[in-house]
Amino acid sequence: MKYLCGIVLFVALLALSVRPSEEACGYEACPKTKTNMINIHMVPHSHDDVGWLKTVDQYFYGHRSNIQHAGVQYIIDTVIAELIKDPSRRFIQVETSFFSKWWSEQSETAKQVVKKLVNEGRLEFTGGAWSMNDEAAVNYQSVIDQFTLGLKFLDDTFGSCARPRIGWQIDPFGHSREQASIFAQMGFDGEFFARMDHRDKNDRIDNLGMEMIWDASDSLSNDEIFTGLLYRHYSAPPGYCFDVHCGDDPIIDTKSYDNNVKSRVDDFLSYVTEVAKHYRSNHIMIPMGDDFQYEDAQVNFKNMDKLIKYVNERQAEGSTFNLFYSTPACYLNSVHEGLQTWPNKTQDFFPYGSDDNSYWTGYFTSRPTQKRFERDGNHILQVAKQLSVFAELNTEQQKEDLEYLREIMGVMQHHDAITGTEKQHVSDDYDRILYDAILGGVNTARDGLRKLTNLPNGEFESCLQLNISQCAFTKDGADNVVVTLYNPLAHTSTQYVRVPVKNENYEVTDEKGRVVASEVVPVAWQVLALEFRNNDTQHELVFKASVDKIANFYIKKIASQETKNVVAHTQSKRSIKAEESTLEVPKRFKKVHSLKNATETFDDDEGETVVQTSQVKLVIDNKTGLLKTVEMNGVSENIDQSYGVYRTYDSGAYVFRQYHQADFIVQYEGVEFTVYDGALVKEVHQQFSEYVSQVIRIYEGKNLVEFEWQVGPIEQEEEFGREVVIIFNSTIASDGVSYTDSNGREMIKRVKDLRETFTPGLDRQPTAANYYPVTSRIALQDSKKRIALLNDRAQGGASMLDGQLELMLHRRLVRDDGYGVGEALNEEKYGQGMIARGKVYLILSPSDESTAAEREAEKEIHLPFWKFFSKNTGSTNSIAKSVPSFDDFPKSVHLLTLEPFNDDEVLLRVENFLDQTEGKVVSFNIRPIFDYLNGVEIRETTLDGNLPLSEMKRFKFHHDSSGHKPDAVEYFTSAHKPLAAEQSQEASEFSVTLHPMQIRTFIIKTQ
Repeated sequence: MKYLCGIVLFVALLALSVRPSEEACGYEACPKTKTNMINIHMVPHSHDDVGWLKTVDQYFYGHRSNIQHAGVQYIIDTVIAELIKDPSRRFIQVETSFFSKWWSEQSETAKQVVKKLVNEGRLEFTGGAWSMNDEAAVNYQSVIDQFTLGLKFLDDTFGSCARPRIGWQIDPFGHSREQASIFAQMGFDGEFFARMDHRDKNDRIDNLGMEMIWDASDSLSNDEIFTGLLYRHYSAPPGYCFDVHCGDDPIIDTKSYDNNVKSRVDDFLSYVTEVAKHYRSNHIMIPMGDDFQYEDAQVNFKNMDKLIKYVNERQAEGSTFNLFYSTPACYLNSVHEGLQTWPNKTQDFFPYGSDDNSYWTGYFTSRPTQKRFERDGNHILQVAKQLSVFAELNTEQQKEDLEYLREIMGVMQHHDAITGTEKQHVSDDYDRILYDAILGGVNTARDGLRKLTNLPNGEFESCLQLNISQCAFTKDGADNVVVTLYNPLAHTSTQYVRVPVKNENYEVTDEKGRVVASEVVPVAWQVLALEFRNNDTQHELVFKASVDKIANFYIKKIASQETKNVVAHTQSKRSIKAEESTLEVPKRFKKVHSLKNATETFDDDEGETVVQTSQVKLVIDNKTGLLKTVEMNGVSENIDQSYGVYRTYDSGAYVFRQYHQADFIVQYEGVEFTVYDGALVKEVHQQFSEYVSQVIRIYEGKNLVEFEWQVGPIEQEEEFGREVVIIFNSTIASDGVSYTDSNGREMIKRVKDLRETFTPGLDRQPTAANYYPVTSRIALQDSKKRIALLNDRAQGGASMLDGQLELMLHRRLVRDDGYGVGEALNEEKYGQGMIARGKVYLILSPSDESTAAEREAEKEIHLPFWKFFSKNTGSTNSIAKSVPSFDDFPKSVHLLTLEPFNDDEVLLRVENFLDQTEGKVVSFNIRPIFDYLNGVEIRETTLDGNLPLSEMKRFKFHHDSSGHKPDAVEYFTSAHKPLAAEQSQEASEFSVTLHPMQIRTFIIKTQ
């Protein structure tokens, strides 16, 4: 078969090479439609998951067919072979990661054939990102990065004819407003998807609302985008799946007794007649494909050819249906030319309920450790990209390592990767490839720091287990260690740094030899008790660091305690006696070393314990052991913080199905707690149950409260899974209203039990139906006070009672939910249930103050200092290459991206991260960074970096309520004059203005 395909390709190339060129791509290549008819745009496609039931490579190569018969390389092979047989045929390719892998294995002859097909619009790329990303658990920075990667590959390989114009998000489990905004900012004309809450869809079917204009931002103008819902998922009409995976009847059109042309055409026209009733234009789109279809594409195309032929023959008998091969872009082009108006959409499509008992809100939290690991991957990617630019890293290995990290981070955005909805062996493979990619990024960063610091031979080791206070570099001692901190943010940042150390005395100095205040604090015993943790270090050295871009801090051991370190170790008298407690301390805890100077206080069980810095005051109730009051930013509020567990019967990786209300996790009367009262950091260590503990921290000079949680191994029951939540109760009169972020950007108002345009089903799942994705922040407020929770990874969250917020932290389940993954979500490591650790941050403030401080904290949580460790050899003779400062940027400007783009080009992306309620228009000049990079010229592009902004021209549509019906097609172009300048021009030509939430992208050509 492969040999035959090769012959077909060769003959086709000969035929194409002698035929006069009729190349036209994009909308010019769209098939002609017919007026006064229902034009049926039939779209051949294959949905190819970048990992799900099989790993990425297993899917590509067709390995492990016992799990699922799917081989992407064969799909693309046979589709290309079929497209060249008939110029009317079309196919859309979506996942660039798979196509790139296939392309790398092709001969030059095959590549020429494919380029011809692309240039004629017969093979059309749709979506075009590295993967079809999820929309709930992703951060916008990673989404933009993976679109930049995929679209750049297409542009470099094929040129402008390959540029997608349509977002094709057919499989994610709910849709975010920020994703729509990203499509608009990239210059896309529209987006289509297949999943919507079943009640919402039914309403839209009844009211001609299946297609709409989405206002994708409260702050940005011209951010509207046409959005359409496919009528019946993304598969072929019932009975018309001609793929080899299906059992539907082929079309038999010979003199055979089994000739079925009439019945097949009758049934098809009956179906499309029904579909056409629910759309406003005389165009309808019918997808022809499904998961991993077209592995033997001739079967598909041969039958579709016949269907087209015989449907259109009916026109001679008066039929008003016109069927042809098309693409989503061609469909939307026809709709745009129809000059109609459309319903309006302003919020998002979360949560997705496929029925009243199935709200797909569990995946907001599923596999919490992998969700955190993905954030680590993004973190080192931004560090490595910036350092590659500053240090001009250009060896083949450096470029290869950076590109591989970009690619794996693109894979991790896939809607079965970061979501945690894959099989366990696939999850393990994601961890493997991401770990390898992170190591490459660490190597790249090391190479950069050796050029940019005065440590040309520094080890610059990264410690990837700092989340359990473990670092191989310091396990034997931290004497004469250099900690190099890299700040990926634009502005100088002040953060507290924690280094695992032995319980010794240390002095920390900065690069000018000045002593930096520091102290040693004990690691929580629950961390030390981890069976797989090396307990050489049981303490952490804490110091406060302010860093512009790069700074070294020097640690040395000192003989005596010259500064006031911690530790006043105090413990509640209420420590539970064995016979009184249901909490049995496992034998593995025996190895924990006892801490010196432990003293018992709190003789009054009815009293309170006050823990405070100059900015924050916490009150702990001695009787319950729980947080009672928080005071900060001039506001005091009663905040009761605890943990709960949902015992669930049939939740799964996708779906959270509440069985009953959450039980509070306290297995005895009161929570055991211990206070460590340092000068820089105050800590409250609490044990809630055998598998739930936390540390509450407040730092001097920081206006936030940190809750470091540890959950697991979650107890197992035969019949019930367990889903653990952290809960904050307050007296704030929120009146059923809360706010959650959209992919780390704008906030969306959530009203309990309500949706924007329909009534949800709440009888069976009242809690799950009110869960929303929280990727960076959830908040509530009344007229006086506001509480915001910031998290370090994607989670599900809700406000089920006035004044209450909850975030789901970890899940361990006993059943599959029936949506395809085929396994219970029961993660295990080291022979026991998975232990997850993470952080939630609380900010309490007056409700009339700007939330800009929350935005700034978000950035530090998402991209904190990256720590590198080296030995201090005392040799600092080298002259380091300078690194620019971005402190001249306005405070609300974020350095979203700085990366090598081509060998002589750098991509710079800047963002005003405040919204219209928090900030204002800001202006600044980027000539200094342009000169630092030895810039020759600069051009502005769309968000993805691959289309000059001056060439951006995207479809404009109008709302029903606008009062305007266009009499000619209209387009959006850039709302501002795109920046374009050369080295010889005045500095004033390099001025950049940013409106709230605006992102601008530039390509700087360098010498």
